[in-house]
Amino acid sequence: MGYSKKLLSLFIALIFLFACENSEKNLIPEALENNYENTRQLSQEFKDYWYNGEAEITSYSLKQERYGELRDGHAVSIFVTEDFLPKAQVKANGPSENNIPVMKLNQTKKYTTGIYPYSVMTSTFSPVSLASHAVKVSHSMQEWCGHVYVQLNNENPYYEVQLHSYFEGEADQKLSLTKTWMEDELWNLIRINPDELPTGDISIIPSFEFFRMSHQEIKAHNAYGKLMQGDSISSYTLAYEGLKRELTIYFTSTFPYAIERWEEIHPNGLKSSAEKLKRIKSDYWTKNSTEFEYLRDTLLLK
Repeated sequence: MGYSKKLLSLFIALIFLFACENSEKNLIPEALENNYENTRQLSQEFKDYWYNGEAEITSYSLKQERYGELRDGHAVSIFVTEDFLPKAQVKANGPSENNIPVMKLNQTKKYTTGIYPYSVMTSTFSPVSLASHAVKVSHSMQEWCGHVYVQLNNENPYYEVQLHSYFEGEADQKLSLTKTWMEDELWNLIRINPDELPTGDISIIPSFEFFRMSHQEIKAHNAYGKLMQGDSISSYTLAYEGLKRELTIYFTSTFPYAIERWEEIHPNGLKSSAEKLKRIKSDYWTKNSTEFEYLRDTLLLK
């Protein structure tokens, strides 16, 4: 009788343990289940900085290569954490067990080419608690000739990409890409944990901005990643030998790993660059009244 009770107790315990494990795993979206073991332990320092109800906004003076010349302009990077709905692939409006916390980067660039202006924006959503690839990347570019829009969704078993363009030969496209590193996600990775940056010979999808500028087919290329850690400033360089292109991002060596500047060497030999102007923390989404326009002066944006 005692032996039977022990077996029954063991059986009930196993059922309970199995149910708990499955319940916990179900909180991880299906698209990320393969990365379930790759969880991150977030420090209290990280939580205090990124979960205080504010975004980090940084303005940069920009010199951007376009049509074989360097153009003056400005760039703005907005980093913020938020809840994300993995199935709908959008920001969550409220709390839910199906949400995942992400780091979102909205990076904008504005400059002119002769008479007409360019407006460029890339949005990248990267899981914070899971060491996984970005769950979504979108990119748009507007200028007087027209505009283009690209969106990548991280879905099993591939990256699904949609492209809409006014250019002949591009128009509306859908394609599937084998999952690999993406250049656009590396900016978020620097802010979360630069030690996870890919180094050595890697396969990586260049930035959507590069593809739109060069009108090349969206696909992965071979590159070499190099992380250089300094006392105050560290750098990460991606060198694409086949594309004759190189990107270097400079960031503070200690938390919060703020991005201070970057350089991009183009196939034509010209170098785009961005230098930090000002940085603030703000719940900017509540600052949409005219009384807050002075904050643009704070960021040195005209």
